[in-house]
Amino acid sequence: MKVTAKASIGIQKPIEEIFEGIVNPEIMVNYFISKGSGRMESGKEIYWEFPEFDGSYPVSVREIRKDEYISFVWDPDSFVEIKLESLTNGDTVVRVFEEGHQPDDEGIKWAIGQSEGWANFLACMKAWLEYGIHLRKGAFDFMKS
Repeated sequence: MKVTAKASIGIQKPIEEIFEGIVNPEIMVNYFISKGSGRMESGKEIYWEFPEFDGSYPVSVREIRKDEYISFVWDPDSFVEIKLESLTNGDTVVRVFEEGHQPDDEGIKWAIGQSEGWANFLACMKAWLEYGIHLRKGAFDFMKS
């Protein structure tokens, strides 16, 4: 059994907007990445850059189901799934799961850190998509060496 990091949030936008906000790097730069090499598509390898880290990071997209499901690998030891659920009022629930590390001290530390990171991702996405606020801007400048 492996440990799983997870986070979820409700966003007051239609599922189509949420899906596009995740797979389209031109939207993601407003709340998550600083640059993306292309749209997320099943079987495609793309690269993301982050404002607080140097370099470019590979993302191997596994499966995309429009307005429903996104999965990818960005750490060889883990697998990320993002599940979207449309509510009757037009809002969308976004659930993120990242599984892959052993249930030992290091794995538990990893899962806590990733859960924090995914909660931040979701809060930033909600702020951008609902209110046009870029929460990440300057938020992690303290991490630069």
